[in-house]
Amino acid sequence: MPRVTVSFSPRPREVLEWALDVPEGSTAREAVLASGWQDCCPGAEPADLGIWGRRCTGQQAVREGDRIEVYRPLVVDPKVARRERFRKQGARAAGLFAQRRPGAKPGY
Repeated sequence: MPRVTVSFSPRPREVLEWALDVPEGSTAREAVLASGWQDCCPGAEPADLGIWGRRCTGQQAVREGDRIEVYRPLVVDPKVARRERFRKQGARAAGLFAQRRPGAKPGY
């Protein structure tokens, strides 16, 4: 029986993990359902699944030592969040060379 870990983050900087033994040939979805993570986090809906940080389908077979991650849906589009941060900082305070030394050449 392969031993796998199912992890879920209900909030930023909080991670819940369940280690369990699953029958040979189990899929990622079966392992997630067997972990009982929905009992701990009622109302949480999984957006996607991944194994070791790579997105996978629920039908992918799991192997010994796999870490199955349950992803939550995005609250804000990353592109929109970046535009908002840039708008708040202003053009001079953002970018690669914003923290130059006084008197340094441009680009260094």
